[in-house]
Formats: sequence, C-alpha cells, structure tokens
Amino acid sequence: MEISENRPIRVLIAKVGLDGHDRGAKVIASALRDAGMEVIYTGLRQTPEMVVQTAIQEDVDAIGVSILSGAHNTVFPRILNLLKDNDINDVLLTGGGIIPDADMTELNQLGVARLFAPGTEMAEIVAYIQNWVKENRV
Repeated sequence: MEISENRPIRVLIAKVGLDGHDRGAKVIASALRDAGMEVIYTGLRQTPEMVVQTAIQEDVDAIGVSILSGAHNTVFPRILNLLKDNDINDVLLTGGGIIPDADMTELNQLGVARLFAPGTEMAEIVAYIQNWVKENRV
C-alpha cells in the first residue's frame, strides 16, 4: 500500500494499565499536534490488546506509550507480540516515562524503539518520530 507523502503522520498515544497519571501523555499529544501530526489519544487504563486494535483501526504510523507505573517490562513486550501476531511490522513502538536506563536498553533489544525519559525536549521527540516515519513509511 502506497501512502501519500501529503498524509500527516498518525500517532496513537496510549496509557496502559492502572497508571492514572496522564499529564505527560497530554503534553506529548499536544506537541505532536502542534508539529502537524494527527494524534489519537486512547485515554486511561487501556490494555495492550486495546492499544493494538486501535492502532489497526486508525492506521497509525506510530504508537507512543506513556508509562509511569513500572509495568514497562510487561506492557511493551506484550504490545510488540500483539503487533507481530497481527503481522504489523511497519508501526513505530516508542514511549516514555519512568523507565530505568537498563530496562530501556533491554526493551530496545527486544524491538521497542527509542524510549524517552522525563525532561526530554519535545522537539527531540517530534524529530525522532518524523525521521522514523520518513525512513520507514512504505
């Protein structure tokens, strides 16, 4: 399927599990919108299955998971497996929150893209997503 260069980048921002703090997710969503991206925000307390189904339905280029609960070592691998189970290999899986550096490295080795710590400049996140999509959009 050929995607028009004129189509905006579509990003799903998700909060998975019992993590009830969504200020960071809303800040990211706003920054991505300001950069011209279409953003779908799932709201709180989503399951990995709900995130992947929404990503499929919305035909997104990227999924950004905001996680502060400490469940990152469960959530990211589960989303990766669900993407693989659905033969989706052209969607960026990224995210951020409170994730120790060692866990970020381990998740990256599993196939999760770059993860962003609190305090990362919004322009850096925007540029990362834009560059990934430019290099990987089919």
